[in-house]
Amino acid sequence: MTTDATTQIDTDKLMAFVFRAVDEVGATLNCALVHLGDRLGYYRDLAAHGPTTPEELAARTETGLPYAREWLNAQAAGQFVTYDAASGRYTLPPEHAVALADETSPAYLPGFFQIAYGTVHDADRVIEAARSATGVGWHEHTGDVHDGCERFFRPGYAANLVAEWLPALDGVVEKLGGGARVADVGCGHGSSTVLMAEAFPASTFSGFDYHAGSVATARERAGEAGVGDRARFEVASATEFGGAGYELVTMFDCLHDMGDPLGAARHVREAIDPEGTWMIVEPAAGDRVEDNLSPVGRAYYGFSTLLCTPASLSQPVGAALGTQAGPARIRDVVERAGFTRFRIAAQTPFNNVYEVRP
Repeated sequence: MTTDATTQIDTDKLMAFVFRAVDEVGATLNCALVHLGDRLGYYRDLAAHGPTTPEELAARTETGLPYAREWLNAQAAGQFVTYDAASGRYTLPPEHAVALADETSPAYLPGFFQIAYGTVHDADRVIEAARSATGVGWHEHTGDVHDGCERFFRPGYAANLVAEWLPALDGVVEKLGGGARVADVGCGHGSSTVLMAEAFPASTFSGFDYHAGSVATARERAGEAGVGDRARFEVASATEFGGAGYELVTMFDCLHDMGDPLGAARHVREAIDPEGTWMIVEPAAGDRVEDNLSPVGRAYYGFSTLLCTPASLSQPVGAALGTQAGPARIRDVVERAGFTRFRIAAQTPFNNVYEVRP
């Protein structure tokens, strides 16, 4: 190791950092372990049956005992489950069960772990892109990124979109109730589009995404929900989607991923009704780096480095706003596109919701 001759190493601080780094390795491995527990049904089984031995978990889930045993020990060491040495049983606390086994909960987390798992899986491709200052498109990632994204965001949208976010926008709910034209740009698997279509049967919804695989899934989701007659999906980019006179345009957690967010904003300005509303849902962020040095900000900066920024750089312009763009940078984009009104309409621990008007 090379250090400056005047540098004094505090051994206690060094070892504290080493053990913190060891914890980071455990956390990295736990990303895959949570995904494993989700896929094998371990969390759901523990939530349903209470204190459990490895033998019982393996038998009920029809999986190998050594895997169930080591997984439970890892989860106990990470404080995801508790362990009772006297009985040899492991328990998933009810609060943890809400986050790990209840897909209807807005706190449901396995999708978050799944998208992280898929993102890390593709890290080698991002490393090469960083060396060449190029990008990696959303469509180039493993399916765990696409599926995990839907599974993570959908519970939050289900809890907030119709009940909180749309009512926070001036006059939008009334328009939707009476029948409005809506464009959901960057719709992904269509969770947001379908939720709105279910809540407002008098309105029509057009979902757009450049990723053909996501559009195909969105069409399936709309059909399964029985809203295929009023929720249609097309393959189109944010700068080229069709239609005009939209009373509401929405973008959910995608503006920062776009190569040309200013071009997308200008296209929205052309497509929106003069009295229309553009709702932009973006990851929760402040305007300064120090505002985002938190557990949520750390996760989002990680996704920004490995997923969102490469996606932007893979497209024309490559603005690379970053996942933690913050209100000021979003405001700058929309005002340069010709919009005159901008405000934060709602917030959650994970999202900022912006109302933008012509």
